[in-house]
Formats: sequence, structure tokens, C-alpha cells
Amino acid sequence: MYSFGLSIYQFLIALSASTGNEKAKQWIQGRKNQQNALQSLQAKKGRRIWIHCSSLGEFEQGRPLIESIREHHHSAEIILSFFSPSGYEIRKNYPVVDHVFYLPMDGSRSSAKFLDHIQPDIVFFIKYEYWHFYLNELSKRKVPVYVASAIFRPGQIFFSWYGGFFRNMLRNVTHFFVQDEDSMRLLSSIGLTNVTITGDTRFDRVEKIADQKQRLPQIEQFARNHHVFVCGSTWPADETLILSGMKELFSLSVRLIIVPHEVSKEHLSSIEQSLLQLFPDIKSCFLSNADSTNLEVTEVIIVDSIGLLSSLYRYAHVAYIGGGFGKGIHNILEAAAYGIPVIIGPKFEKFKEARDLVNLNAAFPVNDKRSFLLSSLKCFKEEQFRIECGNAALNYIKKETGATFRILEKVPELN
Repeated sequence: MYSFGLSIYQFLIALSASTGNEKAKQWIQGRKNQQNALQSLQAKKGRRIWIHCSSLGEFEQGRPLIESIREHHHSAEIILSFFSPSGYEIRKNYPVVDHVFYLPMDGSRSSAKFLDHIQPDIVFFIKYEYWHFYLNELSKRKVPVYVASAIFRPGQIFFSWYGGFFRNMLRNVTHFFVQDEDSMRLLSSIGLTNVTITGDTRFDRVEKIADQKQRLPQIEQFARNHHVFVCGSTWPADETLILSGMKELFSLSVRLIIVPHEVSKEHLSSIEQSLLQLFPDIKSCFLSNADSTNLEVTEVIIVDSIGLLSSLYRYAHVAYIGGGFGKGIHNILEAAAYGIPVIIGPKFEKFKEARDLVNLNAAFPVNDKRSFLLSSLKCFKEEQFRIECGNAALNYIKKETGATFRILEKVPELN
């Protein structure tokens, strides 16, 4: 049934590719294109470490671990793999590692073949993705497998009465480094005690980014003498909500930066058109077109590139994090690391850090125009309230850092 499910998945990817889906095409073609690179991979000269991330979000989570390994183990050969094109295509030239590959689809032959090529001595899976054949093959080869920043929830299949097959996958993991006590208890409930609570490496990453204080001169000019509202990783549902309340925020001289999750021409154009229809007197521009002249009168910037969001939060007085009207909110920690209050959509419960920040009165869930206006206006109008919320966010980030060190000190192969 597991293999059949994987076959169905591959069929659906192929079907999507045939109908023009660009990511599906990359998923298929990328795996074909790397065959020569895999076959020409030289025999290892020293220790080889394989780190797997599902997508870009997991890469950012694993990045502190990767960079710390590189810093302390110069001679090690690091192989990075991705399952999703959104991770691979953006990070395929990541200079800290030696090789970047797509992970071939799980299977008895494909997993053995991939492992024959890369010959890992140590393996890290970041947060999740448990593949039966890969884990089974690694266990046969006696290669230690560590899962970093893992988190588990009661509703997952591992803890259901019919989840025996998936529980057996977990038994091939050498050690779990989990984010919280709930995850440890859940693993203990199915007989797994090879677990240490180390926290989440994302805190180390966002703290480092905030400390770097990357300057963005265009944004500095735009933000000067104004309150700034940065809305990051937004989807259409988020943008509809944000724009519904901007009339009141514009009246407070708030300037808006929208950073959409998808930067396709169609999506960017739809945001631009919505702004023109709702606020014909408000000047907006794409970041790529911003210059010293038009920035003097621009009140809305639409960011039409990727890779800047974590640095843009530095200029925000308040942030909105998108995704909460879809599958779930995006990275809330990037904004919290700058000590600012954060507004999020309603689907945040499965994210521990979001729950924590809400409980600390540093993040505010909204689900309609009224709740959005109540939260945003309070944050922008009441400076002391905004400062207290921001301090709560920043103190939370500082309290939770250090997971990278705690993980690496527990890995005997790296000590």
C-alpha cells in the first residue's frame, strides 16, 4: 500500500507537469538531470554527512546546523538534498555544502542506488519526512540517522491504531532531537526513548539574521519618519483582509510593504490592480522600480523578488504573517526576532511558536476585518502597548536559542 501510494503520487506529479505546472516539471526534470552528477560523485576521502530538508522552510531550519558543522568540521564533505523544487531551485548553489541533490522518490531500488552514490557516514533529517525504504536501507548499512528540530502532534499517523507501519519507520532513527516535551511524551507512548529535548534551530537562525542588520537603502528612505507595516508571505486571502483595513491605517500615515509568497506576474498584477481600485489616490510601486524620486511619494511597496523578507522586518513597527487562511501560517519567528508585534491568520494552532507568542500577547490571531482592525490599530496607535508586545516577542526568541549547540554536542560522531 505504501509503494502504491508513492506510485499514485508520482503519477499525479507527471499529470501536473503535462498540464503545464512548472513546479511539477522541475520535480521530474531535476531528478533526471542529476543522474550524471550522482554517477560521477567521487569516492569519499573523509567523513561524508548527508542532510535532508523537505523544502525551503526546513532548509532555513537546518541552516544553523549545516553552518555549524562546516565551521567545526572543515574536512567533512556535506551533501544536501531536497524533496521539493522550492528548496532545491533556490539553494542548489548554496556554497556551504559540497553537493546539492534532489532526493529520488522512495523505493527499495532507488534508495539503495542513491545511498550507493553518496555513501553517507552520518545522516540528519530536518524536522520531518520519514521515508520507509531510505530509513530501512540506512539501518541495514548501520548509518546513524538523526532527526533535528523534530515535532510531533497527537493526530499524526504514528500514534493511531492503524499506524504500525509508520511507527516502524521511526524505529530506524538513531536519535530524535525534539522541540518540546509534548513530542517526547508522544514518542515515549509508542516505546521510543532515544529522544532529547533540544528546542528548535530556527531560533538560532532568526537571531543571527536579526543581528546581521542588513541595510536596505531603498526601504530606509521609504520608512523614514513613518510607521511601517510589513506583510510577509501573503496569499490572496491575506491580501484581501489587509487591504480591507488599510484605509484606517493610511489615515495614521502608516506605510505598507507587501511581500507575497508567490511572485508570479499574475499575482503581483492582481495586488497592484486591487490597490488601484481601492485606493486610487495612494501611490504604490514595485520594489524593482523604486528610486529616490518616487519613494518620496510612495505609500505602498510591493516586493517583486524573493530573499528579502527576513531583512525587511527590521524596518517594521508591526508585521503580518501570511498563510493563516490556508494550510497554516508561515515563519512567524523571522518577524518576532526584531522585537515587533505580529498579526496572524486563524490557522496557527499546529505551530508551537505561534501558540507561545499568542499566549505571551506578542502575536494576535485575526479572522475578519473587525478583528484585523482592532489588533492593527491598537498596535499602531498605542506605542507603549506596541513596545511591550515587541519586548515579549524578543525575550521569547532569546530564551529559545541554543538548539544547534545542544544537538551537536549530543552527536558522538561529531565529537
